[in-house]
Amino acid sequence: MTHAATPQPSPLQVAVAGEALIDLIRRPDGSYLPCLGGALYNLCRALARQGVGTQYLNPLSQDRFGRDLAAQLVADGVHLAQAEPVPEVTSLAVVNLDDQGHPDYAFYRDGVADRAVSAQGLDAACAALPGLQITCTGALALDARDTERYLPWLAAQRAAGHCVVVDANLRPSVMPDLGAYRRTVHAALAHAHLIKVSDEDLVHLGVPGGDALAQARQLLAAHPQAQLLALTLGAEGAWLLHRQGFACFAREAQALPVVDTVGAGDSFLAGLLAHLLHQTPPARRGQFAADLAQRGAAACGQALRHALASASLCVMAQGCVPPSWAAAAAWARQHPAETAETAETAETAETAETA
Repeated sequence: MTHAATPQPSPLQVAVAGEALIDLIRRPDGSYLPCLGGALYNLCRALARQGVGTQYLNPLSQDRFGRDLAAQLVADGVHLAQAEPVPEVTSLAVVNLDDQGHPDYAFYRDGVADRAVSAQGLDAACAALPGLQITCTGALALDARDTERYLPWLAAQRAAGHCVVVDANLRPSVMPDLGAYRRTVHAALAHAHLIKVSDEDLVHLGVPGGDALAQARQLLAAHPQAQLLALTLGAEGAWLLHRQGFACFAREAQALPVVDTVGAGDSFLAGLLAHLLHQTPPARRGQFAADLAQRGAAACGQALRHALASASLCVMAQGCVPPSWAAAAAWARQHPAETAETAETAETAETAETA
């Protein structure tokens, strides 16, 4: 597989809405390390590091944590829709890691800066971006208590012709009403052109199916407006399913020295979107959502491999350290992956063969 050169700086093509917070990560000695985080915040950074013009739509706090969050976004090249800080405090997430480095979260989200948004404000910020192609949200923005903030905005973005991307990224342990939470997630997915889920997300959503791939196909069938669905399986790789019926699979051929998995899914999604955007000719700008339906298996497979490489580099560092386009492309070139392409009638990742 060949990879294109590093993308040149681009106009603002992606707008991202959702949480920006501080991860307080428990250390072995019982102390906590404060790290900049939040799924959508991480996605902004990861996109910008891959050369994608990205704007973060939510406000940030005037407190020290908020100033640090803003400074890192700016350092990575992310544009802030609201440059002026707000008086609300910064969200906090207490993160405990298990023996495999997987995070368990507890969130502190009442009266916080990133929730000081409205659907009208999000719409206005997006309308001010003439080159906008993609709008993204997910994770804590799918809290049922925030439906009036995000669902009308998603509907408006789809109506405006922008590609809507929703990363389910469920956090059921911190939602007071799991039923309402699931309904809100599905309502958001109903607006999406591209859906991202993990195998754990599918379990939390209660999607039927004998395995994660079957569940993912069920979810894609349940949301017929979506063209692509990305399914991540942790160390077992990832699938990219297309509305036309084909699916691509990729998994690292060698086990990775995992430090932790914080930000891996966000880096994966950024790599996927960056590669798909990089495949879009300048003459097709503004047609990204429509073009998803025309993506072939080869193009999807290349984008999936780049996404997997982006996640692989992230898990080998502490916290969320998204790679550059060049680093992810080099990893993909130098570390051949196990890959497969299947039709809709194929079964699971066990059918994958080394490419």
